Amino acid sequence: MTATHFFRRYALALPVALTICAVGCDRGDHPQALTRPAPQFTISDGKETVDLAKLRGRTVVLNLWATWCAPCVQELPSLLDLHKQMPSLAIIGVAMDQSDEVYRRFLTDHHVEITTVRDADGRINELYGTAQIPETYIIDKNGVLRRKFVNAQNWTSPEITNYLAHLQ
Repeated sequence: MTATHFFRRYALALPVALTICAVGCDRGDHPQALTRPAPQFTISDGKETVDLAKLRGRTVVLNLWATWCAPCVQELPSLLDLHKQMPSLAIIGVAMDQSDEVYRRFLTDHHVEITTVRDADGRINELYGTAQIPETYIIDKNGVLRRKFVNAQNWTSPEITNYLAHLQ
């Protein structure tokens, strides 16, 4: 393959790869992608649809999780409590479960009252560069990434609620 053919084939993939890596490759809580626009997506699992662009004007808590992930299940009660304490937040869960039946049963059994969508293909995790769950991204009213949380959190801790209140 000549250099010209190589460039033509892979030139379009490079910006996507750089965007994904800029968001998720930095595994810390404060990745380099902060202060950049959040990767946009629309996803539907047949029962729920989430269009990130339609949430402009609201602070978004984007939680990437799965029912089989122990830390994800551990943080769920505090995430549900956060929803009750701060109902103006758009708390969005994107679950990477393969089984729709297991996922739906989990939502019912745990009384999950936040917007959740199942992403069996892991498209959103890939878009954000998430390799380890749970990961949660805070997106401000203008659609800009402001913070990333890695691993389970106490979502009703004063540090987190004060931070989120400041963004509203």
